[in-house]
Amino acid sequence: MTQVDFHFNAPDKLSYVCRLLRKASGQGRRVGVLADQDTSHLLNQMLWNLNAADFVTHCLLTDSPSMVEQSSVIFSSNWTGLTELQQLDVFLNLNDLPPPQLEGIQRLIEVVGPEERDRSSARQRWKHYSQLGFQINRFDLTSAKLN
Repeated sequence: MTQVDFHFNAPDKLSYVCRLLRKASGQGRRVGVLADQDTSHLLNQMLWNLNAADFVTHCLLTDSPSMVEQSSVIFSSNWTGLTELQQLDVFLNLNDLPPPQLEGIQRLIEVVGPEERDRSSARQRWKHYSQLGFQINRFDLTSAKLN
């Protein structure tokens, strides 16, 4: 069964995503990130700007196959391409709509900022995942210490 984790109220959504990716990479996980091209490029640059000790191997799905194979984080707007990759442990959706074809996906993460537009689209995704019978976990970041 697919597990969906919603991280609500991320004060600075993309910075939080970088911390989440750093943590997952540090745990040896490989993450496929579904995002539009602009967001993918921005996150790519943000990860390059991390402290050297926090470096996360990452690339775009369109980079060389060897780079994709060696990276712990892969960004793409192409859901089918991401799901065809081997050995991805978790997927992160940064789009307003849920990804299509979720069969075989064990874990999906949704990060939601405090903006009403983001919260509204997250409610629709939550409803969609609920209708599919997925296990949903809610994490409210309002009082969380973000390191």
